[in-house]
Amino acid sequence: MSNIDASLTAYAIGDIHGCLVKMNRLLDRIAEETAGKPVRLIFLGDYIDRGPDSRGVIERLMTLQRERPDDVICLRGNHEAMALAAVASPDDYEEYWRANGGAATLTSFGVFHARELPQDVVAWMETLLYAYDDGLHYFVHAGIDPSKPLTEQTEHDRIWIREPFLSSKASFERLIVHGHTPQMTAKPDVRSNRINLDTGAVYGGPLTAAAFTADRREPIAFLTD
Repeated sequence: MSNIDASLTAYAIGDIHGCLVKMNRLLDRIAEETAGKPVRLIFLGDYIDRGPDSRGVIERLMTLQRERPDDVICLRGNHEAMALAAVASPDDYEEYWRANGGAATLTSFGVFHARELPQDVVAWMETLLYAYDDGLHYFVHAGIDPSKPLTEQTEHDRIWIREPFLSSKASFERLIVHGHTPQMTAKPDVRSNRINLDTGAVYGGPLTAAAFTADRREPIAFLTD
């Protein structure tokens, strides 16, 4: 049985990576499509790094969650995990994070080191969920280990895995809705057991959302910015 409210549409949104303009355009499109009807927004992680305005993206997401705590769900991506590791153990992780896009995030916040990031931003990243299960769909940043049930997935797999997940043809307990692996075709990768919504927004592709309702496993529509 689905946990999606039958009266609302849930929109899962792929990797943003500091692309605030694209995120705002996509949210505007969703608002236009739904015309005031109930909506749940599920962000799949990787809000920061590489792109021009990680700070603006985080601030918008934090505001949305304050305004609509029940209907704005933000998941953790590997880039948020890297940032948190850099804050906690800069000697071990800060340079690695910087080299993987963290330098752009520090610039957007006007700071030089991970530990100088605003405390409320760090605290918010620490609250991010690793997955969200609505009964029909399993929303997660990277994917799952196909050899394990959903209840036994590790945090690492949920935010980092690629193989053997991406090539698996197994029938999972839920439709897995994920990002993490950019699709350079600029189109979502739609398969019978999973949907990848990372369409490479930070590499010049669109930012993509998939719409889901409570009565079907497959998405009813895709939207881009």
